[in-house]
Amino acid sequence: MNQAAWLLLPPAVWAGYAWGSHALTLASAWRGPRLSGKAALTFDDGPDPSHTPRVLDVLGAHGITATFFLIGERAAREPALARRIAEEGHDLGNHTWSHRSLWLSGPRETARQVGQGHAAIAEAAGAAPRFFRPPWGMTNLALFPLLKRLRTPCVFWTVQTEGRRPAAGALQIERARRRTRGGAILDLHDADGVPGAGVRLLEALPGMIAAIRSLGLSLVPLRELL
Repeated sequence: MNQAAWLLLPPAVWAGYAWGSHALTLASAWRGPRLSGKAALTFDDGPDPSHTPRVLDVLGAHGITATFFLIGERAAREPALARRIAEEGHDLGNHTWSHRSLWLSGPRETARQVGQGHAAIAEAAGAAPRFFRPPWGMTNLALFPLLKRLRTPCVFWTVQTEGRRPAAGALQIERARRRTRGGAILDLHDADGVPGAGVRLLEALPGMIAAIRSLGLSLVPLRELL
């Protein structure tokens, strides 16, 4: 069933398929252990040829290993960049093939978004994704059996410094300082899902790293935090 057809389903059926699936997210990863003394930086929506290399440079300069949730079709267009992420020791995550809302995707389209995204990232980077994150945090009932077969846990976030509304670099630093605690997973964006997101992130990232470290926390990849 295509995306338009799913919009015609009776509201109760759609709600059960989309909203009902959120009960299953209780078994997903939202944070690591609170007393770990660690937090994780995660980056969504790349790889972006303009912003992602600069993000990698900042992380390398600070000795930080992070996690990148890549969009499959973007990884396929930028295989050298996807491979660089893997070769520099960062975790890979699947952020679907084309960032389509899973609330508006039937089982067949969900399988395509998850499976094609996973395969494209693995081929481009030379390493399979360890984790999965749904676009906008939206899930459906078809998703979780797919993730179980791929052995990619669903990972959400504890702190989002910029959501669907632009947030200046200084505000993102302050949000990271105020909201980050032990075990936190920070959701950042190295590509322009929101226009200008990559530029604002690059403005904020060094200060964000300093702010989190000033809290006595170390920044680690998800494989270590979880």
